[in-house]
Formats: sequence, C-alpha cells, structure tokens
Amino acid sequence: MMKRTTIHYSRAALVAGAALWGGLTISAAHAAGAIESVTGYVQGGAEVLRIELSEAPSQPPAGFAIQSPARIALDFPEVTNALGRSLVEINQGNLRTANVVQVGDRTRVVLNLKQATPYKTQLQDKTVLVSLDPVSSASAASASSSPTLLAPASSVANAEVTALRDLDFRRTTDGAGRVVLQLGSSDVGVDIQQQGKDLVLDIPHSSLPEGLRRRLDVTDFGTPVQTIAAEQRGERVRVTIKAVGDWDHSAYQSDQQFVVEVRAKKVDVNKLAQGPNYTGEKLSLNFQNIDVRSLLQVIADFTNFNIVTSDTVTGALTLRLKDVPWDQALQIIMDAKGLGMRKTGTVLWIAPKDEIDEREKKDLEAIKAKQGLEPLRSQAYQLNYAKATDLVGQLTGQSTAGGGGGGSGQNRFLSERGSVMAEPRTNQLFVTDIASKLEEVTKLLQSLDVPVRQVMIEARIVEARDTFGRSLGVRLGGGDLRAQKGGDGGYNLFGGNRVALGTNYTNATNSTGFGGPVDVSGNFVNLPAKLSGDTSPGSFALSIFNAAANRFLSLELSALEADGQGKIISSPRLITADQTKALIEQGTEYPYSVTAPNGATTIAFKKAVLKLEVSPQITPEGNIILNLDVNKDSRGEDTGQGVAIDTKHITTQVLVENGGTVVIGGIFEMEDTSQVNKVPFLGDVPIVGNLFKNTTKTAEKREMLVFITPKVISERGPIR
Repeated sequence: MMKRTTIHYSRAALVAGAALWGGLTISAAHAAGAIESVTGYVQGGAEVLRIELSEAPSQPPAGFAIQSPARIALDFPEVTNALGRSLVEINQGNLRTANVVQVGDRTRVVLNLKQATPYKTQLQDKTVLVSLDPVSSASAASASSSPTLLAPASSVANAEVTALRDLDFRRTTDGAGRVVLQLGSSDVGVDIQQQGKDLVLDIPHSSLPEGLRRRLDVTDFGTPVQTIAAEQRGERVRVTIKAVGDWDHSAYQSDQQFVVEVRAKKVDVNKLAQGPNYTGEKLSLNFQNIDVRSLLQVIADFTNFNIVTSDTVTGALTLRLKDVPWDQALQIIMDAKGLGMRKTGTVLWIAPKDEIDEREKKDLEAIKAKQGLEPLRSQAYQLNYAKATDLVGQLTGQSTAGGGGGGSGQNRFLSERGSVMAEPRTNQLFVTDIASKLEEVTKLLQSLDVPVRQVMIEARIVEARDTFGRSLGVRLGGGDLRAQKGGDGGYNLFGGNRVALGTNYTNATNSTGFGGPVDVSGNFVNLPAKLSGDTSPGSFALSIFNAAANRFLSLELSALEADGQGKIISSPRLITADQTKALIEQGTEYPYSVTAPNGATTIAFKKAVLKLEVSPQITPEGNIILNLDVNKDSRGEDTGQGVAIDTKHITTQVLVENGGTVVIGGIFEMEDTSQVNKVPFLGDVPIVGNLFKNTTKTAEKREMLVFITPKVISERGPIR
C-alpha cells in the first residue's frame, strides 16, 4: 500500500522552469547545428572552401564582399562555432585565411583574400561549398562589366608583417582581468586557444617591438590573471595569459583593438554538485516509497520534457532532495535503480542499462549488416603533394609493392569490401567502397595531402688564430789578419796547434794592401734570434779592430718579433623538408696506401671536407629540433702512409627558435712557450751572460665556434 506522498516546489518556479525549458527546446528546434570544420583546396584552378556543419542548413548562407581589403563574409544564423578556434590558416592560391566568429546565436565566416574575386555558394547535404573564381578570369570580367564587382589590381592584400602597437592590462568593475592589444592593422586576425590553465593568443604576420617584449606581473590587481608574457615566434607574436582558479574568458575585436576578458566563475553554494554538468532548474522532492515510474512522470511534468519509460522499469524509491537541479535529480534516480537513458531530440527513453546496451548492440549489428549489402561506389582522388603509392599503405595497412590493396580485414579506413589502387603515372588514388567510407577517405586525404613545410639551415664555422713571438740572440766572433801580411796568422798554443778565431767579416784586407780576402765563418758564440717560419731577423753589428796587432773582435745582436691574427669563416647552407635528412659537403680526397690481406698494396682515398648533415623537425609551437652532424677537416702532416687529416667534428641535437641563432659548440686551444739557448756557465753570468745566450717566447691561441640558424620557409621565403 502506497503511503501519502508530497512534492515541494512552488507553482511559480514550475511555470518559470517549464517556460525556460520550452524556450530552449524551441531554439534548439530551429538551430542549424555547429560549424565542425573549415578546409580549403584547389579544384580546376579555382579555390574552394569547404564548411562542414553538424546539421544540414535549410538554405545557403547570406553573404557580401568588400574590395579593400579583399574579403567575403558569410552569415550562418542559429549556428555555433565548434572549431575551438577563430582563425583557420588555409594559404591556397588566392585564399589566405578564414575567421570564424560567433556572436550570440549567429556565426560569421570571413574569407581573407589576396585579391577580390566573385564567388558562389552551393549546398551538399551538411556541407557548404564556397567556390572562388580564378583571379585572372575575374580581372577580365571586371574589365568588361561593372567595375564595382572587383577591386583593382593595386588592392591586392599581401600579408605584410605589421608591428604590434601596444599591450595593456586593466581591471573591470566586476573583478575581471582585461587584456587590450593594439594591432598594427585591422586585417590581422588573432587565434585564441586555451592550453591547460593558460590562454594563448597567436597574432600571425606581426612583429613585437623591443619595448613590448616583456612579462607583466598583474597579481596585485586581484583578478584571475597572474602574468602576461609577450614574445616573438618567427613571423607571429604570441601572448600567453596565465590565470588561476576556475575561470572563463570572452574576446572581441573592434577595428585594430583586440580585447580579452578573463573572469572568475561564480560558485553557487546551494548547488550539490558544482561544475557544468548540471544546469537544470532547481526543484525539491520529498517522497516515501514512491513508484519509480510515477517519480519519472513528476520530473517530466516539471521539465515539460517527453519521457518514455520502458515496461521493465519497476520498483519504488524513497528520497528527499532540496534545491537540486532537475537533471541531477534524474541522474540520481537512474543510478539508484540501474537505469540508463537515450535522448532523441526532446524525447528521453529510460530503461534498464542492460536493455539499452542490448538495443545499441542490435543497432550496430544492423548497421554492419547494411554495410555488407550497400552498393559499392568508386571515386578517383588527384593528389597534389603526397605519393599515391605511399597512401595506399596508410589506407589499408598493407605493403604497397603491388600499387593497390584492400579486400581484407586489415583495412584501416576501408570496409571489408573496400579496395584502393594507386596510379603512379598520374599520382591518383582510385577507391572503391560504400558511400560513408568514401566520405571518410575524402576527409582523411584532405589532411594527408598537404605540402610539407621546408626549413633552411645555415651554419657558420668561425676559426680564429692569434699568434705572438719574440726572440733575442747574439753572435760573438773575432779574426786575425797577420797571415795576410806574410806573417804568422794564428795563435801558437800547445806546441804549434793553432786556434782559428771566426768572424762575420767575409772580405777584409790589411791597410798596406798585402794579402787577399779573409773568409772565416766561425764565431765564438753563434746564437742568433730565430722564430719558427721566420729566417730574417733584424740585427746590429759592431767590430773592434787593432791595426797594430792586425786583429779584430766582432759583436752582432739580433732581435725578432712577430704578431699575427687570422680568421676563417665557413658558411654551409641548405634547404630540406620537415623530418627529411639533408647533406652538403665540400673538400678534397687524399690518397693513402692500404695493404690488402694478400699482401698487395692498393690506393684508397680519405676525405677532408666541410660537411653539414641535418635532420630538422618543426614542433607545433613553431620551434625547430635539429639533429646535427658538422665536420670541418683540413690537410695535416705527411706520413709514410699518406696525408694525415686534421678533423673537427660535432654531433648533437638542439632545439632552436624559428629564425634564432645558437652556438652548438666550440674548441679553444692556447699554447705558450718560453725557450732559452745559452753557453753553459758563461750564459749564467749576470749582465755579461746575455752575450752568450738567446731567448725566445711564443704564444698561440686557436678558437673554433659553430653557429646554427634554422628558418622555416613561408610563402614569401625564409624569415629574416
């Protein structure tokens, strides 16, 4: 026997909740869904923009075009933006970018063109195709018809890099943080994305002045925003907004001003479960042992929803809920009784979970069986950048040796009856499958058949050398001219043995004219100044001559100082595609002898080259990862087996900002030498000992640095 039951909620709240939900359902009934993807491609020399919606629109979107700047605007009423971003980069022919902006219940798609041109729209189920006339034919049409249709050639909108004018932060009256950007041009669009707890703003085709390259700490303003950092990333400016807590944001652009507001979410303390999951009108329920089917009918009356309850739903329930969103109350009831729900439009079907799972299983089996009976269609795809033979393996997961595949359970994207064939000569793919699979293949190929970005890598290998040398030396000698006069020309020592005294005079004669030239090359001390590679030091000579005794003494002082600086700069440069290894080298191959196992001697060659080998990888943030192998070889000394090779080699991996320069390595060598050559004992005598020795000091510094600068090549060429 059922006890007396009560339900507590006011009549006004019930009417207001029903009216509110009724308004929402009416709006949903007239909604045309959401924009799920925006892609562009070239077909027959004309650019085509493909806009896919979640629901088929009833009529083509209304639009208008302007000449300067060249733009086309399309309005989609009752449509939301489900892309997750507002800027779509296309860069296909005349079509540069597309801005998708949602204002209220209306979404506008703005096409940014390089040159104004006529267009036409076409509906294909859930897809809107926007076809642009070729620029050449559009110009001819403009010359022969009304000049108001197209802009003149001087109005071509080139994506020039503009400078960001200002970056400011303010606090609103309701405690929100407002970031204000003054753009360089109204043509610049801002792509805003939420990455974790950060809000990232990317401004393409913009530069950041040095005065704005800073990090702002705005914690003291008392808003969710903590810091704002602005930096240059290649040809775009990135502004990172860091916030704390639970917050949401809104953004809008007015002419050259772009505003982002970040405000904290208001928390309702009366709500049992906080968050976006339960947003229904609140109600209070107090029942004892009420039948579940009757309880579901109460909720249906409150929400004005259509609820269909399965015959297998039975049992009673006792509950007390106060100020709980109705959708949370419904979930509590279903969880307590093991029920599930399927929603179709404004109708809710409630049944045990096992029954729902069994029904879904049967529906899936029916779809699979229908695919086995559905007629096959064939479609040809012309590929622009990717190789058709490579994509066969991507579609089927099989080897591409035969140029085709399909018809097995290993197909990745095709059905069991689907097949694919590649035509290498025309670079086409021919796919045979059911209609739904062909649509999936079309979307997949639009993502795969895209141009690979290219990177220019420039290396600078700088070798510097600084040398210094200083040497001081002396020559001391003497001579005897008595032999030139017919007398005894030597010194009698030890029973007639003569000691010849050398001199640096090579053509001396006596004063009376007797005799001939004197040529004695010996010296008491022969320690002249000398540096490696230098053979002509400066010298000063002094001779003391005794005319009466016909003897003389000579002294020669020599000094040499050398100071040299040299620099060698090598700059290899190459361009390669993303994740593709590239190699450039220049040098000489030197022969050397090699002994074979049978004893024969053969000639092999060894390279002495300047080499740059690199494999770049462009990251999603726009930075570049480089796997580098750099060689700088030169000819060394000669050996018995051939020429030795002096090598300098670096192998590393480094992450570099686009357009930035980094030093990946360097070698520094310093050699300092001091040498003294002297006559034993005599060279150690103070002051006088300097006549019996020479002193040499040399210093040499060698340094090598390797600089790397990678640049992603855009449509206008590498960023400089």
